[in-house]
Amino acid sequence: MSQLPTISHWIDGRSTSGGQRLQEVFNPATGKAEKQVLLADKATVEQAIASAQAAYPAWRATPPLKRARVMSNLKVLLEQHAEELCALVTAEHGKVLADALGELQRGIENVEYASYAPELLKGEHSKNVGPAIDSWSEFQALGVTAGITPFNFPVMVPLWMWPMAVACGNTFVLKPSERDPSSALRVAELALQAGLPPGVLNVVQGDKESVDTLLTDPRVKAVSFVGSTPIAEYVYATGCAAGKRVQALGGAKNHAVVMPDADVANAVSAMMGAAFGSCGERCMAVPLIVAVGDTTADAMIAGLKAEIARMKVGPGTDPANDMGPLVTRPHFEKVRAYVDRGVAEGATLLVDGRGVKVPGHEEGYFLGPCLFDHVKPGMTIYQEEIFGPVLGIVRVQTLQQAMDLINTHEYGNGTCIFTRDGEAARYFTDNILVGMVGVNVPLPVPVAYHSFGGWKRSLFGDLHAYGPDAVRFYTKRKTITQRWPSAGVREGAVFSFPSNR
Repeated sequence: MSQLPTISHWIDGRSTSGGQRLQEVFNPATGKAEKQVLLADKATVEQAIASAQAAYPAWRATPPLKRARVMSNLKVLLEQHAEELCALVTAEHGKVLADALGELQRGIENVEYASYAPELLKGEHSKNVGPAIDSWSEFQALGVTAGITPFNFPVMVPLWMWPMAVACGNTFVLKPSERDPSSALRVAELALQAGLPPGVLNVVQGDKESVDTLLTDPRVKAVSFVGSTPIAEYVYATGCAAGKRVQALGGAKNHAVVMPDADVANAVSAMMGAAFGSCGERCMAVPLIVAVGDTTADAMIAGLKAEIARMKVGPGTDPANDMGPLVTRPHFEKVRAYVDRGVAEGATLLVDGRGVKVPGHEEGYFLGPCLFDHVKPGMTIYQEEIFGPVLGIVRVQTLQQAMDLINTHEYGNGTCIFTRDGEAARYFTDNILVGMVGVNVPLPVPVAYHSFGGWKRSLFGDLHAYGPDAVRFYTKRKTITQRWPSAGVREGAVFSFPSNR
């Protein structure tokens, strides 16, 4: 590993070594290690926290407008370096370049929203709440905050977190995924170029040792996490026990309901991207179609099989390809095992992607799109999050049966319905127990000025990610009540609330 380029940390505005352990970073399209990443030890993470703590007083005192201008500068730099950033994502994650660009654009939109901080941080004011008494609230920064982000969106998810955190006056320590760490480091370099002072944003590469240090160090006031539900639950419990504010977004099993009156051709097109985009490695991917009626199911299957036959699987660097490889060999084996399990448990495998071969990339982690019919509740491929290009058809006879399946599932991240019936759509959106809902929209991911988050075991914590909720997550409310008595007027003791006088 010593001959491979080494990805390090970003502390106090410069590249920094720290920790003795190294982990290989693979190109998923070739299966070869092309880089290595330093894994921070406890002392390195503590160094990053100390840098953030030292930078906090001056940054908190920086006027919000000046903080916002840094975000505006960063937006421009991200756009200028889009090709470079997308190439980093594709080389380490494997997703096709067009998908990487879409991810980056969503991240840029969050940076743009953070540039509105002067407006978003305006407090509330009430004059004369009592005799000559005024009251107002302010939203003040927390201090050092932290983010722990997943491999599937190595640019976008960090940009969900730290831009708004620092725009609100906090400093930040980011722990990106060690599987695809380069893009987070490059964005940190661009942030320094945009005018972000050293220490305001720090990046530590690492694994559980880094995570546990961030969760237990008393200098860290808030932690935001995106990843699997078991880890989200651990992060939430550990962080809360240490007295921190924690927001932990977990897993999903998103259902798409297709009604008998749906536009099948459009539903098929929508589901192709929702199921197989980014190789299914999305918490908002749709791995289950709940078809209302056998005729609906048969029509969807016919359309999906025809579209899948036209799909091109290969390296993400080739713009002709629709889907790249899975992120690592262990994850490839895990997803493949889910397909095996689906067959063993009685689902009908209509399209088998297990045998796909990409010439010249035989060691890459390529799994072709898979399509199951007759998936039933209780099957492993129905219940568990697969995080791969595996789509299942569940057959029901009524909309209520479809909704009962969704409402009783442990996850409640996203869902959608395809229909031309406004009454059915309204009933669905009003009564479904899911945090993000689409009507004829397969991936109802909120735009930057709304907030992202699921229900049930898809989110631990009260506030969703980015958007308006991010302002509340990264600030604390302070309410001030003020009175200036008239000069020379002496008042007697008051034993009731002043506003009641």
